Amino acid sequence: MGKTYEIRDPVHGFIKINEWERDIIDHPVFQRLRRIRQLSLSNMVYPGAMHTRFEHSLGVMHVATKMFDEIVKKRFEFLKSELNYNKTGLDTDRTIVRLASLLHDVGHAPFSHAGEDLMTTIPNSNKKYKHENYSAAAVTLLMEDVIDNHPLNQNYNITAKKIAQFLNGSPQLGRCLLWRDLVSSQLDADRADYLLRDSYHIGAAYGNYDLNRLFSTITVIMDPETEIPKLAIEEGGIHTAEALIIARYMMFTQVYFHHTRRSYDYHIVKTLKGMLETTQKDSQIEIKNAFPPPISEYLLKKYLEWNDWKVLGMINAGECNEDGITLSNRQHHRCIYETPINPNVQELEFLEILEDKYEDLIAFIDNPSNSLYKIESGDIFVSLNTGKINEQVKPLSHLSNIVRELKSINQHRIYSPYECKKEAKEIVEYFMYKEKKNES
Repeated sequence: MGKTYEIRDPVHGFIKINEWERDIIDHPVFQRLRRIRQLSLSNMVYPGAMHTRFEHSLGVMHVATKMFDEIVKKRFEFLKSELNYNKTGLDTDRTIVRLASLLHDVGHAPFSHAGEDLMTTIPNSNKKYKHENYSAAAVTLLMEDVIDNHPLNQNYNITAKKIAQFLNGSPQLGRCLLWRDLVSSQLDADRADYLLRDSYHIGAAYGNYDLNRLFSTITVIMDPETEIPKLAIEEGGIHTAEALIIARYMMFTQVYFHHTRRSYDYHIVKTLKGMLETTQKDSQIEIKNAFPPPISEYLLKKYLEWNDWKVLGMINAGECNEDGITLSNRQHHRCIYETPINPNVQELEFLEILEDKYEDLIAFIDNPSNSLYKIESGDIFVSLNTGKINEQVKPLSHLSNIVRELKSINQHRIYSPYECKKEAKEIVEYFMYKEKKNES
């Protein structure tokens, strides 16, 4: 594969790349990720959270490769007999995994998931575009030359279209679809990297777990219901899988859904919406206050012009609405009331009463369903006696009390404008006192 290079990484040590991967990394589409922060404006809460999608993407490639190699090492006979793999086929799929995991985030909007709120609806669908759709389009429409025509691709004949299919999870991938679990699943390299990386940069241990143990116990099994090969964890990795799930839960509650961080998400979306409406007013773009859809090279390039640097530069120059000014002055909306993480019926009813009675003092109401950082539940397969005649496959929730009892987060919050926060808090406190008095 020609010359290799090493990139120093604070989480994984040295990440090795070859000349083909270096040329992809040097491509403007990938270099844009240096200007997209991994955690939006979380640095306003955790000052160290200045890391970007660029370094995260390198980390995902590194982790996905390690996972792939461990699985092949221990399950080669399974892959050979069940999926008709040989070493050449595995080498090709390993390269696809590396390139796809490297490129999986190139379509992210400014300020990562916060900006995703401004993506338009897919035609003939009630679903909105996601960054994955933009990533696949960017690979297909803008990176064909550096993928299809690269000299190191002669032995593989991997196409940009194939990488896009991988990112979209297309059934046309055939057996290669198995490896997409390394980029998008409950055991994927994406979350395996971002939990450790985000924890490192915010200076907290919420997202830590044993990555090396995950590497040594990850495996592949045949789903007993669908008879489709899936990623799984060996019995010896149950505690690691539990730690991974708990780490995600803790990071969601303490970082991704932090009350101040969510206020900044709200303001940056409003700021971006105003900027888009102003700058796209006289353009060919149909919906002026949203990002262009990834349906043509022209529209995709217009979308990729947007990044954190551009937005922050416009805010600094005063080319923004009131929400942009609010961001620069740090006079964001304040949380004046929040329910417990798992509110009961009475607590939700009290929230509705506050909404009705004090509508004029409410800026917005937030809950986990509004956040694109999901804490969705989903089981992890556990392989008991892997590779033996009496091998069994069970969901982790059947074997782990911790996972079985972990409830989804349903916390609701009410935010008030900065200038009204004192009055709003006093009203909420009075009303809470009145409610408690009535109960007694």
